[in-house]
Parts: sequence; C-alpha cells; structure tokens
Amino acid sequence: MNKRMMTAIAGLSLTAGLLASAGGPAGAQAGTAGPAATAAPKPPKGARAVVRVSPNPTTRRGQEVTITGHCGGGEGLKAVLAGLDRKHPVLRNVRIIRDDPKGFVAKATLAPSIGNGVGPVFVDCGGEAGVTLLVTHV
Repeated sequence: MNKRMMTAIAGLSLTAGLLASAGGPAGAQAGTAGPAATAAPKPPKGARAVVRVSPNPTTRRGQEVTITGHCGGGEGLKAVLAGLDRKHPVLRNVRIIRDDPKGFVAKATLAPSIGNGVGPVFVDCGGEAGVTLLVTHV
C-alpha cells in the first residue's frame, strides 16, 4: 500500500471514530432540526470514494463477488485490495469491468483458504480511496 492509500485509510478511520463518538446521525442535540442536524460529516479529501461488495456477507470459498461504487471525485477505479497483507489475500482474480469514476464495477473471487470473519476491501480511485467491510460465513 502506498502513502496516499494509508493516509486515506487513516482519514476514513478518523471519520468513523468521530461518527461513533457523536453517536452517529442520531447523536445530534435534541431540539435541532433540519438536514444539518442529521447529516454526517463529509469524509476528508483523499477518502471520498464509496465502495460496496455484493453479496455481503458471503457464504462459500471461491464465490464470485461484485465490487461497485463511485470515486467521489477521483479519476477512476485503479485497484481493488482486500485483506491486511499480501501473503493472505481475501480476494483473488480481481477484474475491473468498468473503471468509470461515477460508477465502477469489478469482480473477484473469494480465496479458497478464507474462513469466517470480517475484513476490509479497499478501492484506489486515483486521488480518492474508499473502504468497506466484507463479512464471510463459510
């Protein structure tokens, strides 16, 4: 992972932590109304890509998953990474089907050695990054 991706991941973690400490959108003060009271803070620059994995949770090893989302101002989908290290990848045979920054699509298969658990799926959109969690029940 490069420095830009690590910075984006740190920004996403910080945003998630802020939302959790504020109680999320429901943590707004009583008596306030309107969209400003319930709107989540905008993620920091470099961490504005949105990513989803389907099906999620997954149910079997070798299952094909679809990764979709948008680049949040980035150049287009450049890479999809899953797991925390290169020695034990969660996804194999990652194929970018459409790299459109307004709506990307990629396909991959779950590694044959995957077990039950939760792991991150990262996207690199050339200037913006995104992360989601993939849940496995195999």
